This record gives sequence, C-alpha cells and structure tokens, in this order.
Amino acid sequence: MSILSERRTETRFTDYKAAWSIDQATVEANRCLYCYDAPCISKCPSAVNVPEFIRRIATGNLEGSAELILADNPLGMSCARVCPVEVLCSGSCVLPDMGLPAIEIGRLQRFVTDMALDGGWIFGDRAPATGKRVALVGAGPSSLACAWYLGRLGHKPVIFEKDRLLGGLNTTAIAPYKMKADRAIQEAEYLVAGADAEVRFGVDVGTDLPWAELERDFDAVFVGVGLGPDRLMARLPGSDLAGIEGAVEFIGQIKTREIDLRGLERTVVIGGGNTAVDLTRELLELGVPVVTLVYRREQSSMKGYQHEWEQAVKGGAKAHWRTTPVGFVGRGAVEGVRCVRLTEDLVPIDGSDFVVPADRVFVAIGQSRLGDLLEQVQDIQAPSGLVQVDEHGFTGRPGWYAGGDCVNGGREVVNAAAEGKAAALAIHQHLTGL
Repeated sequence: MSILSERRTETRFTDYKAAWSIDQATVEANRCLYCYDAPCISKCPSAVNVPEFIRRIATGNLEGSAELILADNPLGMSCARVCPVEVLCSGSCVLPDMGLPAIEIGRLQRFVTDMALDGGWIFGDRAPATGKRVALVGAGPSSLACAWYLGRLGHKPVIFEKDRLLGGLNTTAIAPYKMKADRAIQEAEYLVAGADAEVRFGVDVGTDLPWAELERDFDAVFVGVGLGPDRLMARLPGSDLAGIEGAVEFIGQIKTREIDLRGLERTVVIGGGNTAVDLTRELLELGVPVVTLVYRREQSSMKGYQHEWEQAVKGGAKAHWRTTPVGFVGRGAVEGVRCVRLTEDLVPIDGSDFVVPADRVFVAIGQSRLGDLLEQVQDIQAPSGLVQVDEHGFTGRPGWYAGGDCVNGGREVVNAAAEGKAAALAIHQHLTGL
C-alpha cells in the first residue's frame, strides 16, 4: 500500500526507550498499585483503563491487555512511543508521593501493543454490514481511528490521501528515536485491514475531487486533513537565501529518504515547541557539531516539554533565550541568523543585535492551517483556519465531521485518536439512530 524507501536517514537512530522483554514488563506491572480511582485514567485523553491493562500483564493475560488498550485507543502502539507520558498518565502516578519511581506506563503499553501488531491480533468481529459508506479525508491518526471504529460498527470507510503514505504525521514527523516511519505504517495498515477500509492514494479532495461530489457519493464525511506546510519567516530580510527550511518538512525528509549532511557544521533551529526540540535532538544525534535553538521567550515558557529539552541539553544543544530573528545573512546561501535580544515584555533591546553563524536554518514556529479548504462547504466554519466542531466532531453540516490537527491546531496523537473515535460514534448514531 504505502511506498517507503529502505534507504532512510532515520534508520541511523536507535530507540530512545528500548522495548522490554516479558520479564521486564512483568516485574514493572507488579509494581502497580491498581488504584481504584486511578488518576492515570483521567489524564489519558483516550481514557485507557491503565490499572486493568497493567494487571492483565502481571497475570500473564497479554492478549486481554492489548484488547483492552485497543478498544479505547486503536493507535495504542504509536501512543505508547510518542505520548508525553511524563506529563500525562505516568506524570499522575501516585508512587512518587511515596518516594518510588512512577510506573512506566508507556513502555508497558508498548510491550503488549507491539505483540498485538506483530501477531496480527484482531479482537472481536465486525458488525454486520450496514451498507453505509463514509469518506475520510486524510490518512493521519484521527482518520485512522475514525475508520477503525466505523469499520468495526459495520460501515465501509473509504480513506482519501493525497500523498502515497499512510499515517500522516505519525509517519513523517515523529522523531525517529521515538518511532520509525515503517512502524507507523505497519500500525496504519493494521487498522485499515481490521476496519476493512479502502484507501485511495493520490487524491487531493477539493481539487481532484470536489467536496460536493464526495458528499453526493457517501453517506457521511470525516475531515482529518491535519495541518499544512511550515510557516516560514518570509517577511524577514534574507529569507530567500538557500538553506532556510521548514522543520517539519526536514524531519519528513529524515524519516522517508536518505539525506546528505556532510559538511554541515552549524545549524540554528528557530522556535520553542516540541518540533523545535525534537529536531534539535535529531540534528545532534546525526552528528551535527553545533545546534543552537533561538526562542523569543524564557526556557520556562517554551511550549516544548522540559524533559525533552533536558535530553537535548545532555546531547550538547545550545540556546539563546528571549531572542528573536530579525533577518538572515549570507551570499546566495545562508551563513547566519541576525538576532536581537528582548526584554521581559518581548520588546527589542536597542543595540543588542548579533549574528548566530549557521550553515542551515530550520524554522519551527508552526504550520499553516487547512480549514480554509472547506470554505466552499456551506455551514462549516473555520475561524483562524481551524474547523469548528462540537464535542462529537460535528461541524454543523449534517453528515459532516472533523477531528485531529485541523480542529485542535496540533496536539498529541492520543488527542487525534480520541477525536476520531468520538466522531465515529457520532457518525454511527447519525447513520443508524443507534
């Protein structure tokens, strides 16, 4: 289905958190207190029953553990690798209050979901076919979760993907030391098969296929188009110099093909979110000698997770805090980023400008939004480029639902999975009245 090169730069990375053996998983599972009012459940956007799936590992019921996880979150394998468990489930564990390490929930979840995917375990039967067809636009996490539940409920999901890869940002943008592209595709193919979904690659809905035609041919529509290209600093002097790239695009290159980093000595990453932090770590692990983060606020105010930045610092990352770019310098190709220091109120300080040398610059200040793709569809609102929905993913136009980054602006994979599930249940009710 998906076409992925075997010669990919991401294969040079090793797992940041290696997979566990059954003995390691069993020992860790037996440390859990199986709290009655487990805070780890309430901190999970998918509300996975964490104590129960861990208890099943402890008692040797591995299939039962995987079944429980995937019932609540069909993307449990990728979430086990990429979720910020330190601030979600594990971050709420009560054991640290007793002076003990928190349960490593993510690694336990990875242990059993890896077994499920590698073993091809499919739990339960699909409901009888309803004859209803649902179009899903985009093949990222929200659409895959939505398709999974729709397929299990007896509907026929048809996924439209303009590119040639399943998985969306799971495949092209997750740091390779957390999850490789082929693993993301394996999970996506597992979900497609389990849902008996059809995938149509190379179709750009809204351009190749009009929205009106999609609505005419299907009983419901789910929009999970994610976000658009990186936002670049096009208004700054020198922004047209070679060597200035979007961070998400470059991470996609690392994950899907082989890239040449020879001669790359100094890089600058602009931004303070998780993408900026991930790329900083990736560049260091790929052997770039000097990687410098430039961010306009203090370290304590960065959107990227502090525990991730701490790992970047251990790898040699440098940073200029409360600093903003005002231009790029170079002849034909970028040679540096001209910056200025900022006050606590983010006001430029006169005479504080300086140049950070750079052979390449990566801009990680966010991605464009794709909600305006739906502007031709009546009754669907997309203020600021994000599709407006209710808690069930309903857009306001009968039969039309949405979820994932095109709705939430770019949150975690687990959020996309939860939104896809909510929309699938709402679509089921819309189609059947049940």
